[in-house]
Amino acid sequence: MVPQSGFKFRFSAKFRLANELRLSAKFRLAALVPVLAFAPLAGLALHTPGLAAQMQRDNKPSETGAMPPKTWIDKDTGHRVWRVSDEPNSGAFYFNVNEFTPDHKQMVYNSPDGIRVLDLATMTTRMLVPNQAAPPAPPAPATDATAAGQAGQGARGGGRGFGGGARAIVVGHKTNSVFFTRMDPATRSNAVYKADTNTGAVTKLIDLPPRVSISSVNANETLSAGTYNAADCPGGNPNAPHAFLAVPAGGFGMGFGAGGTRAQAAPGASAAGAPAAVSPAAANPTLGGANVQSEDKGTMMERRLAARIPVVLFTIRLAPGPNGEKAGRIRILLHSTDWVNHLLFSPTDPQLLMYCHEGMWQKVDRIWLIHTDGTGNQLIHKRTMYMEIAGHEFWGLDGKTIWYDWQYPKGEDFFVAGYNLETHKRVAYHLQRNEWSIHFNLTQDLDLFCGDGGDSGQVARAPDGEWIELFRPQMIGGTEGALNSPSYWQPGVFHSEHLVNMAHQNYRAEPNPRFSPDKKFVFFTSNMFGRSYVFAAEVARATDQTGAVSTPELATQFNPTMPTPTTTQK
Repeated sequence: MVPQSGFKFRFSAKFRLANELRLSAKFRLAALVPVLAFAPLAGLALHTPGLAAQMQRDNKPSETGAMPPKTWIDKDTGHRVWRVSDEPNSGAFYFNVNEFTPDHKQMVYNSPDGIRVLDLATMTTRMLVPNQAAPPAPPAPATDATAAGQAGQGARGGGRGFGGGARAIVVGHKTNSVFFTRMDPATRSNAVYKADTNTGAVTKLIDLPPRVSISSVNANETLSAGTYNAADCPGGNPNAPHAFLAVPAGGFGMGFGAGGTRAQAAPGASAAGAPAAVSPAAANPTLGGANVQSEDKGTMMERRLAARIPVVLFTIRLAPGPNGEKAGRIRILLHSTDWVNHLLFSPTDPQLLMYCHEGMWQKVDRIWLIHTDGTGNQLIHKRTMYMEIAGHEFWGLDGKTIWYDWQYPKGEDFFVAGYNLETHKRVAYHLQRNEWSIHFNLTQDLDLFCGDGGDSGQVARAPDGEWIELFRPQMIGGTEGALNSPSYWQPGVFHSEHLVNMAHQNYRAEPNPRFSPDKKFVFFTSNMFGRSYVFAAEVARATDQTGAVSTPELATQFNPTMPTPTTTQK
């Protein structure tokens, strides 16, 4: 994919001229530089002391230092926008990870100082799990060059949880709780916890072995799933005493989750095939928050896929099992040299786990489903065309359908596709190029979908794609006598409506949209003001348009830096 060199802004001519005069040529061309990628790598260790400080050293409210407005009406769409979070560099979870409590009263999100809860009735927030101070790294032996090089390594996830921080995994589907991992400051090992979103009570569930990570919790909250590098468990039996290699001197215990990340968590460090760590000097402190992608993500993905690192997909018990299984017992589901990633349990069936073969989408059969007993390993979408791609999969809220971005072929024809696990029916809603989004989401009853758009450097190369979008699906009816079969794709189309003009979004950080449970809002993360916050766009158009303003022009008052198209390949 060759990105377009231009970038389309929806600014008034008067504003553009004033901005050109105000900003120097050098400043205008200064793009937001790449930051540490949050796409996980099996076998990646970050050998970067002080990385937490690098990522969070600038928590100004905006590029200019002023606090962005709490609400406004977007004059280009007629919809009201609310800034939900107050913490600079805060962000919502990855689009397919649940962040709503089962009673639909609360939403959980990440902030630099910990995990926070939003009351959906009052739109007020409070701290739930504060980050602990990171423990000092013990000095590495002078004769151990390897250990010295790994001193201070941290785990990647939602941009939070370095050192003693809490790393959110997912909000439970059964109880009002958020599951997270955190390193014990004394033992430097990781454990899994859950926090009650009503009372704040924190319960420790299990300790994680060294170099093991988890990234999803099942519907009845008894199992978690993750991956580890096979080389890190030399004997092959993960339940044997001391089965996993110890963490190097000065290293952290890995075991991080990915509730707030672009993708699910990666295994711990492995000596073989580990891609090079990203230098903290390349990080831009003004592009903080969750879901930030690196400039060289495509190269990284190619390198990781080619490494063919042996990995193990597993479940681990969070509570004792019905047949006497102890909490903490690991069950191996799959051995693979594919890059196994994006683990996501069904929201309703505790025995179904979706996962993907990660990598450049045209080079992998991506979307898979497996049962927690290791049976039924099934490819969900099988390509029938050269350069056809499918990905960014997510569960329907009823747990019956798997949805995903389908391009037939890549970058040319766009669909949101669904596969019903009960009926085996397949539907495909067609999209125009400017309607394509990096991520999609939906409501419980499937009457509305949403998307976060994309700039001209994304796979769709959309000249006018930077919008938070609302979609109303419509099935396409057939004519009399038209041939049909249960094995055919059932066609549909999306009718789009713009919610927010995102022309000032730096799409290096992805918005990750989702509906509120009552369908009144679309929540998303945006860095339009220079620091990321959680926002909510009202689904209904404002009845009174008085005072409506251009969102990009408003954002530029707080963040004069102009975004440039991304170059990340999919």
